[in-house]
Amino acid sequence: MRRYRFGRIAALAAALYVSVVVGSGVLALATGDPALLREIVTGGWGADFVPYTWWVELLMVAGGILQGWAYWQVLRGRPAGAAAVNDRPVRLLRVALYLGVACTLLYRLPIPYLWWVGLPSPLLDLAVVWLFFVVLAGALPRWLRVLGLVAGLVNAATGMAATVMYGIGQFSLVQYIAPYQLGNVVYLLWLVPVLAGQARDARWARGTVRMGMASAALSLLSSGGHSIISFGGWGVDYDLVLVMVLGVLGVFATVWQARSAHDLGGPPPAPSPPPPARVASARPWPLAAVAVALPLIPAVVNLAGGMPVWTGPRGLVDDLFHGHVGYPATVLWVVVDVLVGVGAPAVLILVAVVVRTRRLLRVTMSALIIAAAAGVVSAFTTEREADWQLIPEMAEQRLALYPGGLFDRNENGEILFGLSPLWYSAALAASALVLLLLYGAPPAARLRHHVLVTVLATSVALCFLPAADQSRGPVTTAKDCSPPDPWETNGEPVASEPLTGPRAFICAIRQQKALTFAATTPDQVLLGHGRRLCGAYTRNDPRELARLREAEGVSVGHLSGVLAGICPAANAKVTAEAAAQQREFDEFDAEERRKCDATPRHRPLIRPARAIRLKEPEWPEAGLELYDEFSVEGKSTNAGPVDVAPGHVMVNTSSDFHVCVTLETYTRRPPVETKGWDHVVEVGFDNRSGKMTFMDGLSGTVLPDLSLNGREGHYRIRVHLAWFPWKGDEYGTQRLLIMAYPGPGDKAVVYRKPAKNR
Repeated sequence: MRRYRFGRIAALAAALYVSVVVGSGVLALATGDPALLREIVTGGWGADFVPYTWWVELLMVAGGILQGWAYWQVLRGRPAGAAAVNDRPVRLLRVALYLGVACTLLYRLPIPYLWWVGLPSPLLDLAVVWLFFVVLAGALPRWLRVLGLVAGLVNAATGMAATVMYGIGQFSLVQYIAPYQLGNVVYLLWLVPVLAGQARDARWARGTVRMGMASAALSLLSSGGHSIISFGGWGVDYDLVLVMVLGVLGVFATVWQARSAHDLGGPPPAPSPPPPARVASARPWPLAAVAVALPLIPAVVNLAGGMPVWTGPRGLVDDLFHGHVGYPATVLWVVVDVLVGVGAPAVLILVAVVVRTRRLLRVTMSALIIAAAAGVVSAFTTEREADWQLIPEMAEQRLALYPGGLFDRNENGEILFGLSPLWYSAALAASALVLLLLYGAPPAARLRHHVLVTVLATSVALCFLPAADQSRGPVTTAKDCSPPDPWETNGEPVASEPLTGPRAFICAIRQQKALTFAATTPDQVLLGHGRRLCGAYTRNDPRELARLREAEGVSVGHLSGVLAGICPAANAKVTAEAAAQQREFDEFDAEERRKCDATPRHRPLIRPARAIRLKEPEWPEAGLELYDEFSVEGKSTNAGPVDVAPGHVMVNTSSDFHVCVTLETYTRRPPVETKGWDHVVEVGFDNRSGKMTFMDGLSGTVLPDLSLNGREGHYRIRVHLAWFPWKGDEYGTQRLLIMAYPGPGDKAVVYRKPAKNR
């Protein structure tokens, strides 16, 4: 095992960093404020982006410990012993790798980001690509080195071009320079040959190659942007916590760079012959044939039903690939989905049984167990109708990589997926168990542990098989509780039926997620749980309610609205609260009408063609606007509470108060009246549609037409606005009088304005 210089100093620095991380984690868990921990570990990510959650903070502490280990790897020097006498390309490669690590660590400093700061990284990448091409000359075939060279140069050039495009604001061109469909494939076409060369070159340790392999796997999952690999990440809420974790795991790329440079500084170890491949003893062929045949059984059944895939677009694993990782990884997942679905694992098992090397057998058994676990997760996280199925565009995008027509809906509008993934999980886990029993490696104690774990995993999968395809009664979905979407009814709106009784309770659970149940939980299970909570709600025993809150995390006293459909006590409380709120609203509404009734009526000085005093007070939320449908662009002018532009008049009122409105239309210009008003403003309006209707889109307020019997042409609009005091209120209510008459001119005239605006 290699020892490195400055290892103790680097370990001390890493230990101090980990101590700070753990201390900030304890502070976050004690106070509920993760700001310091997030700033140290991720360089941001306040609670406004990812709310404080204890398990998220534990992940951050674990990420900080990983970062401390990474700092130890980065800060220590070359291998102990005499320094290597390297050629010039090797020395230049070490310098370039160290500079690349320094550029990565710069992003941890609290300095403002400028786009041109990202240019040195792709320039260093160009140098690293060329120098690896030269240094690995004796370890790789020329064609493979040339492939890596071309891919590395293209990747660095596109990274530099994308940085420049972002810097100058040409965001639309970035997609053409670095299409998202490629992800990090070009980068991997350079990295994988380099790792293959390092594995064949004795100057690099196996641990260094493993760090590079971990970085390659993370790059495949990443959506792109490998040229800047930081110790932090970006993301929002639970669904994107994965992105934050992937950002923290980006330390593997930095560790690989640093270790690649470290290893070149020390003398290469003495060459040793590769260890001979260990081959397991041959076993009777019938047992091995069982391991090969097991994955074919669910595949044959599924193919007989016309379904050639394993899980299909369902479950948490598929959501992970379609929602959080790069496009190439998504394509790879679909390929694996199809291969497992048609029984391809049997081919892998057959090769392992024929070759029988220990390494291949371990890889095969590990792959089978991982696939079995993925099937279990997919089965138990499958929703009856996922969100993406409700939106045609998202459904088309989600199914684009699968053969056309494979997931058609049945007569009930449901997508048929075929056999449950749990059957595949059982077959794959059983095959892994058979391989372990046949070819398990000594010592015997380790074999017993492996057998125990495998038997437990297989037993769990088998125990849950009956639940995979048998539903215990109907399952009402969140979509069933809402009226059909317009595209499902040819654009015709469908009125929703009122939710009452047990259906109201079930829909409250499905839509509001008031209780933590899976979307596939049968309705009768929800009702049984709800009636148990109703009993606790009715008894109102503080000790019982405290036990429920502690054991299940349910505050029964806050579930009145949810339980009202099935619980008379909760329904009585909800009904009483609704009645009290209605009484309060009615009293408030009556008070506002009394205010408007008390305001003085306007007495016109000349006879109007039409005068309307609205009986009900209006409550606009964003003022009252008058638009002409043929309006054109032009300069806007402000005159007190009125904003005017060509084809547009806006009367600004306070959104906190009702407005008592009077509208008057004249055949000629009325005399100006200012007495009793705070604001009197007159503006011009060109009416080319024949209607003049003030409205507020937010509140739904629509005032009567102000035009003179539908007359088109130019009008003058005079706005009167004042506050009417009421029983000691600070403001009272608002009075609004709008006059309109035919007349030329667009000039805004202010006849009256208060000394101070309210």
